[in-house]
Amino acid sequence: MSGPHDDFAPDEGPSRDRDQNAQPKFSPYHHPAAGWGAAKSVTKFMAREREAIDGPRAILKMNHEGGGFDCPGCAWPDDLKGLRLDICENGIKHVAWEMTHKRVGAEFFAAHTVTELSKWSEFDLENQGRLTEPMTYDPATDRYVPISWQEAFELVGRALAELDDPNQASFYTSGRLGNEATFLYQLLAREFGTNNLPDCSNMCHEASGRALQAALGTGKGTVDLVDWAAADALFIIGVNVASNAPRMLTSLVEAHKRGAQIVHINPLVEAAARRAIIPHDFLEMATFRATPTSTLNLQPRIGGDMALLRGIAKAVLEEARTDPMALDAEFIARHTVGFEEYRAMCEAASWTEIERQSEVAVADIRKAARIYCDADRSIISWCLGITQHEHGVDTVREIVNLLLLRGNLGREGAGPSPVRGHSNVQGNRTCGIDHRPTEAFLDRLAQVCGIDPPREHGLDTVHTIEAMQAGNVKVFVCMGGNFAMAAPDSTYTYAALRKCELTVQVSTKLNRSHVVHGRRALILPCLGRTEKDHQLSGIQATSVEDSMSMVHLSLGMKRPASPHLLSEPAIIAGIAQAALPNSPTPWQAYVEDYDRIRNTMAKVLDGFEDFNRRVRLPLGFRIRQPARELVFLTPSGRAEFSTAELPDIAPAAGTLTLATVRSHDQWNTTIYSDNDRYRGIENLRTLVFMNPDDMRERGLSEFDKVDITSVANDGSRRSVQKYQAIPYDIPRGNAAGYMPELNVLCAIGDYSTQSDQPIMKNLEVTIERSA
Repeated sequence: MSGPHDDFAPDEGPSRDRDQNAQPKFSPYHHPAAGWGAAKSVTKFMAREREAIDGPRAILKMNHEGGGFDCPGCAWPDDLKGLRLDICENGIKHVAWEMTHKRVGAEFFAAHTVTELSKWSEFDLENQGRLTEPMTYDPATDRYVPISWQEAFELVGRALAELDDPNQASFYTSGRLGNEATFLYQLLAREFGTNNLPDCSNMCHEASGRALQAALGTGKGTVDLVDWAAADALFIIGVNVASNAPRMLTSLVEAHKRGAQIVHINPLVEAAARRAIIPHDFLEMATFRATPTSTLNLQPRIGGDMALLRGIAKAVLEEARTDPMALDAEFIARHTVGFEEYRAMCEAASWTEIERQSEVAVADIRKAARIYCDADRSIISWCLGITQHEHGVDTVREIVNLLLLRGNLGREGAGPSPVRGHSNVQGNRTCGIDHRPTEAFLDRLAQVCGIDPPREHGLDTVHTIEAMQAGNVKVFVCMGGNFAMAAPDSTYTYAALRKCELTVQVSTKLNRSHVVHGRRALILPCLGRTEKDHQLSGIQATSVEDSMSMVHLSLGMKRPASPHLLSEPAIIAGIAQAALPNSPTPWQAYVEDYDRIRNTMAKVLDGFEDFNRRVRLPLGFRIRQPARELVFLTPSGRAEFSTAELPDIAPAAGTLTLATVRSHDQWNTTIYSDNDRYRGIENLRTLVFMNPDDMRERGLSEFDKVDITSVANDGSRRSVQKYQAIPYDIPRGNAAGYMPELNVLCAIGDYSTQSDQPIMKNLEVTIERSA
């Protein structure tokens, strides 16, 4: 074991970058999203990170066509006109966080035991700076000590060779890995003999992929930025735009200016659902002139979105009784199946039940339906507020049902548009990170790469953790991210990781996953996306795929943080050469020139034909989407309506439904500060947002300390203590608090039977005053 580390009790560590004694503050936010607030926040952050020189230079290269690097934050597409300031507050923070001058090397680890580090906060771990050299855990001293790259690769190779079964290894990736490294990573796993390829999609948009695949024959959305610019109506569901996809604000502002209708559906009315000032619009910045970003805001109860969508569909069908133009009858007849069954289900649903399950008044549902019927072209966009539920797949399919009613597919300005989170999470799945690969993909991989890939499905994230706990996964390789904090049921996950024989973390910065580790552990530091990648044939570029299927190159511009860093393809190849001594794969040749990787990818991956030429075109290229062309790769050959029953999601008496969310000053598990500007919070993360009436019912006032206890499906309970209650505009019976801190409340067994996603947006909890 790795020592007597606490399971989930970090203290504040040694931070000098924030006032540990600062008092929490709450004041409802009434200003526009972005604008001068974002500019001020960025300036303060870059000054704190000492990036006053390199930071501005990097900003001018971020998301910029021609020698620029892709923002390592969200997956929102780059501006199609080559806008030089196609940036956002959180993207700038993400880049400055990566470009910090702080360093974590052998001297740091010599001064701190893992037991000590395990008590530091998430902020303080990452705030130490960039990792500079490979390290291995020494149980005798409870410290990480230096190890050469060759010794590290040999350690991993031996550990994999000692396994009784390739399925005793699992290979995880977060969404920051570029396409070329992604392809090599899945090739390594499959050549080794396993499809255990869990990824962050298993916790985020797995439901979206499965639903879209079932309904349309594609796991992706069908729209692009041209469509966003042409839509008459935009429905934004379960998305905190200003924090999670800030560059979407530009599309919302432009949509409002041209007269498009914008409907936001979210239990919390977020800042981006009111008004915004786009920082690169210099006139509006100079005149402080904000633009509305919504026509209508609807606040369903947590998990009530499916009932609300069913209500909109019901209203559309009622309208069609007197107005034949309310439905696109020709589209339905030519391109869909299952319409009559779906119509019958909608007609059978009572308005009383729809209103009870959604917690939205029928009159307001009809307003949304009116907007939808009046629009010739509509886009529906959604994020994790829809997917992290037991019924996430059914809800995404209900989105598709609604689009099909009016033929909002296969034409400009219309279609489904999931908002992917991490910058290349969609590219990871496209390029082979999938624990349930298709036979067609495996056949082509075998033919092109000369390997015999395994055919049985592998383990996803949740089942990998369960297999660790059972002793069935012994080696865990983690390519980016902070797995220990991103996963559900933190205490269970920590214990499972510590049962592994070896954990390998490929990272840029120190995080919780380095101090919660297996009996043996490696930290392998890699280049960041902002840094130059020098290989034998010259400086290399990698490619990424955004959330709208555009693939383009990313080229680092900064000197690496340390001469000892390796690129992710080089690290993967090093592990592969040690673990697979008789491999037919030209690992070293791939590392020397990434064009060689792309040439192989072009033969294996649909849509990547002529990859090396097309990716160098202005703005790259878009992967073909058959469903956009009304070609549906479904069993019926048509778009398929679904007929799922409405789930009963009303909380039991005395309980609340809690959703985990991110703060504004956070990106995934990376915490930039204890503030959440757009929700009016300062100096506090251990909080719970509650409806004021729910607080009064429990005798609570603002900042009162409470204990939050979740009740799992198996009846077990998990608790956090002394969180502070904040009155907030959220429907009664609902509450919200921050991940990753509240991930501890989501039991490992509480995952969707439809998607296997942890139900982090639908936790049954009780909230009581702390003793």
